[in-house]
Formats: sequence, C-alpha cells, structure tokens
Amino acid sequence: MNAAQIHLLSNHLPLTIPFIGLIVLLISFFVKSDIVRRTGYFILLLGGLFTIPTFLSGEGAEEIVEHLGKSHDLIHEHEESAETFAYLNYLLALLAVGTLWMNWKKIEFEKYLFPVVIGIGVLVCVYALSTGESGGEISHSEEIHSEH
Repeated sequence: MNAAQIHLLSNHLPLTIPFIGLIVLLISFFVKSDIVRRTGYFILLLGGLFTIPTFLSGEGAEEIVEHLGKSHDLIHEHEESAETFAYLNYLLALLAVGTLWMNWKKIEFEKYLFPVVIGIGVLVCVYALSTGESGGEISHSEEIHSEH
C-alpha cells in the first residue's frame, strides 16, 4: 500500500468522528448521564487517534497525486486546512482524555472544561468540513468544476 492509498483509506474517520463525539456530548448534557458523557469524550479521543495515520500519509500522498498531474494549488489549500484541522483535533483529543479522567474520578473541574470541549469540538467540525471539501476537490475536481 502506498501513502495515497493509506490517506484515502483513513481520511474519512478523523473528519466524521468529531461530529459523532460532539453529538454524544450534547446528548449527555440533556440526559444528565456520566456514561454518555464519557462515551462522548472517548469518541473524541478516537477521532484524534485516527487523525495520526491520515496526517502522516498526507505528504506521501501529495507527492503521488502531484506526479499524476493534480493541481498544486488545490493540494496546498488542502494541506493548510488539514494541518490546522489535525492540530486542533489532537488538542481536542487531549482535552477529551483529561475530561474523561476527571469525569471518571468525579473531579468537579470537569464541568468547567465541558463547554471548552464543546467549543473546540465545534471549531474542529468547521475545519473538518473545510478539510474534507478541499480534499474532495483534489480527488473529484471533475465533478466540482462541472457544477459551476
């Protein structure tokens, strides 16, 4: 398997998992369930972990698709968006681990970090949309340009 194949195989999970984790966390707020909240935090942790292979395969995928004649400008735009997304997703995963632990240990400070996790989660989701769209333009430029 080459880097482009790994990148294509792994790129959907880091983009979708933050949405799922955020939804679960919001549900936990309304149902007042620590189990649901811990599940949401754990899902966000998984999102950060699944970002690693996608991020690490990006450079190799870039070389392969540029060799195939794909637009350098589209690739650069995607790379910039993906880098910001990855670092924010790693930050979110670290916060999720900390707040998961605090919730498990019944440390009251977790309730103050919950809105911070939600806020950063929303930001991660915004960057996920941007990153996914710019990556899609590289792979499916013929479909996107035919719509305009």
